[in-house]
Amino acid sequence: MNGRLGGLAGALAMLLAVTTAGCSGGGDDGGGTVDEVSYMTAFGAVGRDAMVWVAKEKGYFADVGIDVDIVLGSGTEASLKAVTSGQAQFALTDLTGAMINIGNGKFGDVKSIAAIHQQTLVAILSIEGGGVSKPSDLVGKRLGAATASVNQLLFPAYAKLAGFSDKSVTMQNLAPTALAAALSAKQVDAVSTFLIGKQGIEAATKQKISVMPYSDFLHDLFGNALITSDAIVSGNPDLAKRFRDALLKGLTYTLEHPDEAADILIKDQPKVAKVAAVGEITAMTPYVRTPSGGIGTLDEAKVGRAIATLQGAGLVPAGLTPDKVVAFDLAPGP
Repeated sequence: MNGRLGGLAGALAMLLAVTTAGCSGGGDDGGGTVDEVSYMTAFGAVGRDAMVWVAKEKGYFADVGIDVDIVLGSGTEASLKAVTSGQAQFALTDLTGAMINIGNGKFGDVKSIAAIHQQTLVAILSIEGGGVSKPSDLVGKRLGAATASVNQLLFPAYAKLAGFSDKSVTMQNLAPTALAAALSAKQVDAVSTFLIGKQGIEAATKQKISVMPYSDFLHDLFGNALITSDAIVSGNPDLAKRFRDALLKGLTYTLEHPDEAADILIKDQPKVAKVAAVGEITAMTPYVRTPSGGIGTLDEAKVGRAIATLQGAGLVPAGLTPDKVVAFDLAPGP
């Protein structure tokens, strides 16, 4: 083989080696191999999702041999579809909503491997002095919520435990982005959304907002959680562990440095309002750790109680068990 052909062959071999390494499932083992994965956020680019940008910016993913492409999500079903179809290897989603979807057979082959929020962040938000300051004030009122969202799904159970009938409230379907405007224009008396959005809604409505968390009555339900496919759980658990640990490291840093975390998010997503991003991070902080200080924890007993709550509310049929929702061998324990 002459020099030119030999050089060409060498260049092609190197290109093949780099390409193969980029698709490797072996992680960073000192040989320079990197796993390329896609991650879908829970909903767009907001403060609650800043941790993934932080983990990427700080090199936490690179440190464990992962190159992550961040894709903006649009809710629970979008995240579940992305993971089950292979569009994304990991995603953030509302675990309560995921339980309802999995329990009703709409999705399968997906598991959670870490909890981001130990309690549901779903809440009723209303303008202070606007006539809704306690749950029973909702009777005869108009409540706005995203169509078919976990907010709507959980409302009957919330109302029952709070002592009034959900039928006494007029539920109005709204796009998630229209909630603040509808509340400001008094098209609804209150909205059901996530409590961490309080500061964003205050900024949009220019009004003080009061919050009534669903968790006041629905104690055992989780908020967002990290999910992946059964294929990764069984076929590449090392990748799942490395991604989980890097993301949770990003979460820890985000909670400790909310202003910097917001700046890192805005660096990639310049349309994000810093006050709203910092507000979300600050508001979600009390809901992240367990009473013992654990982060990412998925306790099997609590997952069982969450399922029982949903079954008692008629949202999930009998037969759903914790192991169908969580890969406990990959999730941080209590």
